Amino acid sequence: MWADYRAARPGLPPEDEVYVDHFGDGPRVADELLAYITDGPKRATAGLVASYQHDGDALPRVGSHWVACDGSGRPRVVLRTTELRVGPLSSVDERFAWDEGEGDRSLAYWMAEHRTFFGRECERIGLGLSDDLEVCFERFRVVWPPEHADD
Repeated sequence: MWADYRAARPGLPPEDEVYVDHFGDGPRVADELLAYITDGPKRATAGLVASYQHDGDALPRVGSHWVACDGSGRPRVVLRTTELRVGPLSSVDERFAWDEGEGDRSLAYWMAEHRTFFGRECERIGLGLSDDLEVCFERFRVVWPPEHADD
């Protein structure tokens, strides 16, 4: 998928590394969240900075690409990061919850779902969940394949 995207977009700057991963923490969640992208309004995501550090992954960069896979690991879309902000969990706002495009898109829904998810992440990496944990708030656009692309 990455090679097809690069071939269709001559002149893209070279990238040292392209991130390939799935959303969420399991196949069912990965498929559900991917559907919010391919069939819906999801154009943002959030991850614990501590999880990136624990897993040895760099934080995303504005302009970087990543290949989002489904729950079976099959590449489905190429995303390009358009905006990043690192801040405490408590700093999420209604606009970001809306842009994340999940559930009823409300801040209350976002906070409930992310507290559950981040709680599992904290357990996995040996941290306690708190409103002060740093979160990487990321906005993106879909750039490939053409039938899902935003442009």
